[in-house]
Formats: sequence, structure tokens, C-alpha cells
Amino acid sequence: MSDGSVQQQSQPAVPLLEEQRVGEILAAVPERRHWRYRPRRVGMVWRSRTFRLAAVFTVLALCGLAILALVRDQTGTQGFLVGLGLAVLPVPLLLAAFRWLDRVDPGPWRNVLFAFAWGAFAAALVAILANSFATRWIATTTADPSNADTLGATVIAPVVEESAKAAAVLLIFLFRRREFNGIVDGVVIAGITASGFAFTENILYLGNAFGQDQQIGTSGVVSVTAATFFVRAVMSPFAHPLFTVLTGIGFGLAAASARRRRVRRFLLPLLGLVLAMGMHSLWNGSAVFSPYGFYAVYAVFMVPVFGLVTWLAIWSRRRELRTLAAELPAYAAAGWLSPAEPLALSSMRARGLARDAARRQYAVTARGSRAIPYGPGWAPGAAPGPVPGPAPWPSAQTAAQVEATAKAQGKAAAQAVAEYESFAISLASLRLQARRGAAGPDFTDRELELLHHLWQRREVAAPALAYAAQAAGLLRPHRLPSPPYARPFPPHAQYGAYLNAPAPGPGYNPYLLPQQPPH
Repeated sequence: MSDGSVQQQSQPAVPLLEEQRVGEILAAVPERRHWRYRPRRVGMVWRSRTFRLAAVFTVLALCGLAILALVRDQTGTQGFLVGLGLAVLPVPLLLAAFRWLDRVDPGPWRNVLFAFAWGAFAAALVAILANSFATRWIATTTADPSNADTLGATVIAPVVEESAKAAAVLLIFLFRRREFNGIVDGVVIAGITASGFAFTENILYLGNAFGQDQQIGTSGVVSVTAATFFVRAVMSPFAHPLFTVLTGIGFGLAAASARRRRVRRFLLPLLGLVLAMGMHSLWNGSAVFSPYGFYAVYAVFMVPVFGLVTWLAIWSRRRELRTLAAELPAYAAAGWLSPAEPLALSSMRARGLARDAARRQYAVTARGSRAIPYGPGWAPGAAPGPVPGPAPWPSAQTAAQVEATAKAQGKAAAQAVAEYESFAISLASLRLQARRGAAGPDFTDRELELLHHLWQRREVAAPALAYAAQAAGLLRPHRLPSPPYARPFPPHAQYGAYLNAPAPGPGYNPYLLPQQPPH
């Protein structure tokens, strides 16, 4: 596929739903309220989604109030505010890095918010209580208080902290399994959880450093606060995420493994957790055993491991794009997608072009322009051109209303394309899981759901993606008789939802597609 041409691929081993059975297939799709499949239910109480959300929110809120009160008690109000202001600075960088890594198949924001809140509140609360208790217990039982802090930092803290952070990854792995498909998902969830934990820990360290500066009277670049900020937020902002990412990689490998390999699916996350604890212990002990141990561990161990993990994450991200190019042509061959769509969906640039094109063209149409999106009559094989006859321009009184409608319709069209891309990515991921033997017994139901979502948005998204494939240079020009589309989509008499659809024009909302498939 390096030459950008559309290639025919052999039929996959996984059963494929033929597009010719569209009437039969879509008639079997459940009602709209049942389109979103939920995780496996555990007990009668958890059948209520509202109860689950309220329970999770309440637990995290209570943990947040408790940990912030403990940190404020240790640092004082002024130190807490200074620490909070400085600890916030590296957070946008960390979150942006992990969200960029997750751009190919972005996970829902609810998982991101849960992971960050768990790390910042629940994991931090468990860590501060357990570490304090363990340190006091060691000092009491060994009668050697001088070594209590060292043992606590190098033995107790890594075990407690990494276990607390890994709990968030485990919960999403168990209860949001369909949104956890591979290494990238494990890295992102683990990294965001650790970023939240590091945020709260930085408040504590920076607040205590500010208190020391007030006692000894130092300030500026020579202060303890400045040195602490440089070490934790400049030199090693990815320290905690790097440790926990090893656990996330283990869960990601387990998610990509076949269901029959139960031992492997159990041992891989456990191995990742052990490696995270070991690396965390080495990092905490680096400044204890030698005056230059910190710099040695940082240069010889941390930087190479960080580079290796970064390479693995980026390689996994590119592999997700290759998965789209490898799995989706089977659906194009069956008639569900146009031949150009797999190429466009496997290119981040083409996907952005498709969203921008849909937004621009539908906004132009809503303003009463003489140009119809993607050509006269919205025929995919024709080039854009003027509408026959004059097009009325809005009066001055309605100009603001027309502009607002144009923006809303352009935004709705771009959203439809984005959702189409998301469902197509989920379809390719589902098919890859089935090929690996990692898909669940509800594979067919999930495939039906995804195909139905694609069909509901096809009239808006498919032409935009076909245009983007050519605009991004993914297709050979001679393969397309007339830009920007290769050929019109064939009629689908069995479905008929779009055969009598209104022609695009002023006031037409492309996002208002049929709410229910015909039966």
C-alpha cells in the first residue's frame, strides 16, 4: 500500500457481514436506547448506571477532600497554595502528550477524568496514609529510626504507590474492557493516572519546600522551592508516569492476547507491576546510597528507559494506523465502505481534511451559496459546481441567524464525520481482536452495532473521506475518473433510508439522519 493505490485483499478468516444483506442485518439491530453496549454487570446494585456514577463520584470526592486536607495540614495554607500553583504547571504538558498518543483511537473523556482523579485523590490518599503508617511501624519495631525513612522510601513507597495507581488501570481494564484494546490504551490510562498522582505529590513536596524557605529566609533561584521544582517538574516530570506505564504495557499486552491464554493474561500485568515497583525503588534509592547516585541513575537508566518506552508507544500508535489499513478493506470489498475510505481513515491528515471539508461545505450550503457540497445534487462522482438558477441571498435582518445556522450545520457535519471515523476505528479494532481470538462472544452483536452507526452517518461522512483521500495524495490520480470521488455509491434498494432523502440546500441539516432503521 505504499504506492497509495487501493488494493484488493484476500477474504479474512473472521466471518464478514456482506453489505447485500443490509436489510436483514439492520432489521436485527436493537432500538436506539440499546445501541450503547454496557460492561458486564456485577450484582443487582450495579445495574443502575446512575448509582454507579454517583458511587464513583462520591468516593473520589471524599478522597479528594481528605488528601487535600492532609496536604494542607502538613504544608500550611500558604505553602499549600504555592505548591498547588507550581504543581499545576507540568500537568497540561503531560495530559497533552498522552492525548496526542491516543489520537488514532481516542478513548472517552470519562476514562481520562476517572484515571486522573483516581491518581490525584484515591491513590495519593492510600499512599500518604500507608507510607506514614509503615514508616512509623519500622521505626518502632526495629528501634532504628534513622533507617525508617530509607526503608520506607525504597521498599514500602514503591510497592504501595504503584499498587494504588495500578488499581485504576485494573478497574478500567475490567469494567471498560471494550475501550481497552492494546498497548496504547494501557500506556495512556496508566500515564494519566500517574500524572494525577504526581500532581498531588508535587503539591506536598513544593509546599514543604516553601515552608523550609520561610524558616531559613531563602528565596529566588537559590531557594529550596526552586530546586525542588527544577528536579520534579523540569528534569523528571515523566518519572511517575514512566513507572506506571510499565504496568499499563502489561495490561495492554494482556488485552491483546487471546482469551484462551489465561495464564499469560494474568502474568503480563503482574510482571509490569513488578517492573514498575523495581524501577520506582531504584529511583527513590538513587539519592540515598550515593551523592551522585541520582545523576547516575537518571543518565544511565531513566533516560534510556524513557526513550525505549516512548519508542514503543509511538510504534504502537503507528501500528493502530496500519491496522485500519489492513482490516477495513474487507468491509470495502463487501460494500460497506468505499474503496478510498480505508486509506483516508488510516491517515491522520486525511481524517482532519475530511472533517474540515464537511464543516466548510455544509456551512457554505446553509448560507445560501450557489455551491452545493461535493457537487450538484451531491453526486459523489461530480465536481463542485453552481446550482442551476439564482440562489437567494439572506436579507440584512436574517444575516446573523443564517450565519449561526451555517456554523451549527457545519459543526454538525464535522461531528458526524468524526463519529464515523471513531466507529470505523472501533470496527477495525474489533476485527483485529477477533483475528487474535481476543474478542468476546458478543462479537457479532458489536459488529452489527458499529455497522449501523456507520450507515447512519454514511451519507455525510463517506463523500468527505473520499475527497480527503485524494486531497491527501493517498490515491493515484488516474484511478479517479473525476475528482474528488472515484465513482458514485451503488444504490441500496434493500435499505432505502436515503433513497428519498431531501436534497441538500439552504436549511438542510445533514446531521438529522433517520432515527430508526426501517424494519
